[in-house]
This record gives sequence, structure tokens and C-alpha cells, in this order.
Amino acid sequence: MTVYNKLVRDKIPEILDEKGVVHTTHIAEDREYWIKLKEKLSEEVAEFQKDETRDELADILEVIDAIKKYKNYSSEDILEIKNAKLQDRGGFEKRIILDES
Repeated sequence: MTVYNKLVRDKIPEILDEKGVVHTTHIAEDREYWIKLKEKLSEEVAEFQKDETRDELADILEVIDAIKKYKNYSSEDILEIKNAKLQDRGGFEKRIILDES
């Protein structure tokens, strides 16, 4: 049996059951869940860096949505902050690379 110790999507246990895969799970308490969400975000970003697909990008967004829900951040507030930073500092459309400062 392989040890994973990582956060998985909610339906993974059902899928494993349907396939007859023996597995164990537990429900994370708050502290562990927060740690595992951050680990999952890093994992999904690393996967996107290797395989730059829409599927991998969607996985990142799914984790971000879970983080927003856990931290009680509204999408509106996040978008407002994003837009303020965009206005103050700009975006990344001009592809500017800072070589030295």
C-alpha cells in the first residue's frame, strides 16, 4: 500500500471504492487542513509548470476556491484587491523583465 498523506478531492474515496482499491482516509482538523491546502496549491502549481494545460490551471483554481472558502475571503474582495493592484502597479501584459535595480 502506498502512503500519500495528502489532500484529495471529495469524491476520490468513492472512486477508489468503485475500483475496489483498499484505502484509508481521515477528515482533517482546521490546522492540518490549512497546511494541506497550501501543500496542494504548491503541488498543483508544480504540475502546471510541467504540463501547461487548462486542466492543470483549473486544478489551481479549485484549490484557490477552497482557500477562499476556508479563509472566508469573498471573490468580490479578492477581485477588488486584484483590481487595485492592477491600477497601482499594472499587470503583466507588457512582459517587462526587471534585470537590475
